Amino acid sequence: MTFLLAASEDFQPQDEFKLPAWIDLHLGGLDLSINKAVVYLWVGAAVTILVGTWIMRFGLSLRPSRKQTMGESVYELVQSQIAEGNLPKKAVGRWFPYVAALFLFIWILNMVGFVPLPISDEHFRIAGVRLPTFGVYAATANLSVTLALALMTFVATHVEGVRYNGPVKYVKSWIPTGVPKLLVPFIAVLEVISQVMRLISLSVRLFANMLAGHMLILVMLGLIFIFESVVLAVISIPVGTAVYIFEVGIVVTIQAFVFALLSAIYIGGAIEPEH
Repeated sequence: MTFLLAASEDFQPQDEFKLPAWIDLHLGGLDLSINKAVVYLWVGAAVTILVGTWIMRFGLSLRPSRKQTMGESVYELVQSQIAEGNLPKKAVGRWFPYVAALFLFIWILNMVGFVPLPISDEHFRIAGVRLPTFGVYAATANLSVTLALALMTFVATHVEGVRYNGPVKYVKSWIPTGVPKLLVPFIAVLEVISQVMRLISLSVRLFANMLAGHMLILVMLGLIFIFESVVLAVISIPVGTAVYIFEVGIVVTIQAFVFALLSAIYIGGAIEPEH
């Protein structure tokens, strides 16, 4: 969502969701072009590394500072509420770093999506210098991004299921005990569909929630330009601000927590399917 400096007649809401390639890059039939979503992913990854290092690597002491207390609180949240509660004891050490990194990365991506940054397709000029317009954009409001994150969990789930149980036992665990042999093929098909739906639901849940929040803010502020009426600002700005505060204060954290939590549940269930 770009903070518009152009005239109101130039405002096109649909353009906010277009991602033209900034650097064309193709590998065979695979499109690896750099666009706004990719740059936001880079920013999110860099901030995640810096924040994680700053909180957990420097200044640790027996008398914790405010920074250390915050870091320990996040660690405790992920360890007790996500990892230990949903992963088998034998797998906590291996998969705690993954779900912790997943939680922190998605949370920071969500937060960065609400910080105005000069990463935009729109430009303006000051003293003849062409500068990018400040705007907000959530990489997690892009289905390709959330699908890639969900795909990592999907692959990890089945790799661990096979590694701990063997391929035959793991596939057999998809069929509940006591099912009549006649129904086994039907149940197996349903279970395969269920596994695929996990991938879809995990990616769409995060994408839809983040997209909805940004669209609401865009619509509220866009009404002023669409109807060319400053009077609407009396309603649209307070409502847009309320949605912004709600998204930043609650939604970004809940969505990161739910994604990491479900990832731990799926991986833990594959390692010990009998539970």
